[in-house]
Amino acid sequence: MALAWALPSSASPFISSYILQTRKQAYNFVSSRNSLQRFVTRSNFSDPSAGLLLAAKHAVDSYVKSGMVIGLGSGHASALAIQYLGQQLRVGAIKDITGIPTCVGSASEAAKAGIPLEQYNDGYMIDLAFDDADTMEEETLAAIIGRRKLQGDDSIIQEKIILEAADKLILIIKEKQFKGSVDGSIPVLIKSVNWLETAEEIDDLFLGDAEVWRRPAIGYAGPLGGDFPLVTKEGHNILDVIFTSPMESLVEVAKTLDQIDGVVEHGVIFRNPCTAIIASENGLQVVDNTFQMESSNL
Repeated sequence: MALAWALPSSASPFISSYILQTRKQAYNFVSSRNSLQRFVTRSNFSDPSAGLLLAAKHAVDSYVKSGMVIGLGSGHASALAIQYLGQQLRVGAIKDITGIPTCVGSASEAAKAGIPLEQYNDGYMIDLAFDDADTMEEETLAAIIGRRKLQGDDSIIQEKIILEAADKLILIIKEKQFKGSVDGSIPVLIKSVNWLETAEEIDDLFLGDAEVWRRPAIGYAGPLGGDFPLVTKEGHNILDVIFTSPMESLVEVAKTLDQIDGVVEHGVIFRNPCTAIIASENGLQVVDNTFQMESSNL
């Protein structure tokens, strides 16, 4: 039996911060189907962006502790979390934080928020990382990142390295992007030399299920990437493998891509442990794919 709790219709959306501090207003259960741990809060928001703000604050309030090294993700929700983390640092609620930006945008937001920054180096110990997910598979919490247009020195490779190096990963996502079966594009980084052979092999493997387009630097996308194909800072091209129907398993697709000669990296991330914070107009759902129960911070 599901438990739902709602604020009165006259309540302000910003009272939602109080929800996260009150255990009695949370519902905690374990999914018998896939052993995912879930926490749910219910609230009504007149402002659609309030759900992402609530998710960003929850990521900071529940998981960030003083003295941590934190991977700072990209996207709207991550920017909100970075801004809120900066506020908490300024008032002394959290101290001695070091941020590791995953991209130019997160570095800029962190600098404006007053968060001390370091560049990631191999072997750097990261306690926690948070990031936006473009879409996520409900059963596994496998997610896709990197669909957005890259800016400046942004790198999907660097972003994934930082996320996978963290002891704990938090992914923030909107409810409509949290799906039983995932479709749409997966960005795939490939070697620019003999790129067409790699693209044709991927096309043959997913024939009838996906279209393979090379991402352009400017102008419109197309099978060949136009006259100005995108070249990443590492010297690679990006293929957008666009699945026109839902995938049976995002994890299996990722494993298949890993085995293709010429593929350097892709936008699928699958971690255990991983915590997903799902924002909707009705509140938050927090899903954890670890198999051991942990205490709720709600």
